[in-house]
Amino acid sequence: MIEKDSPSLFLVGPMGAGKSTLGRHLAHLLGRPFYDSDRVIEEKTGADIPWIFDMEGEQGFRRREREVIDELTALPGIVLATGGGAVTSEENRRYLHERGCVIYLWTPVDVQLARTRNDRNRPLLQTDDPQARLEALFAERDALYREVAHVVVSTAAGNLKKVCDQVLGCLDAHGG
Repeated sequence: MIEKDSPSLFLVGPMGAGKSTLGRHLAHLLGRPFYDSDRVIEEKTGADIPWIFDMEGEQGFRRREREVIDELTALPGIVLATGGGAVTSEENRRYLHERGCVIYLWTPVDVQLARTRNDRNRPLLQTDDPQARLEALFAERDALYREVAHVVVSTAAGNLKKVCDQVLGCLDAHGG
């Protein structure tokens, strides 16, 4: 079983992969604190992500995200769900990979689309063709997720218990 003092667990992957849902569940099972980097950004700024994108653009949001990822990855024994674009920063990829066990929650675009279809809190999907946007993001980021990850787990089936068991098995196998 997973030791309490094992490395922090960092979840990466596209929007709709289930990082926050799985992260909360894993944190509960492991008795660890859970953080969602997007929620921490919102708490620190007092504004939601769409507002930050509107006021500061994606570049301003990514700057805030780098600061939060640096801060959170330095905490011991946590479970962290990152935003889908966190891996676009080389600095973030380094912090994540070096400071904990990174799990890439792989999810196909059609599943992402179904899971995010009615979510207005995702600025990058506020477009006439969200599917094309998700496909472009997947093409741009999949290699980055794989680069930073220690383990890749599919969340396409959406079975929380099964995915959780897979992640815990990977952690056991990798000494985490």
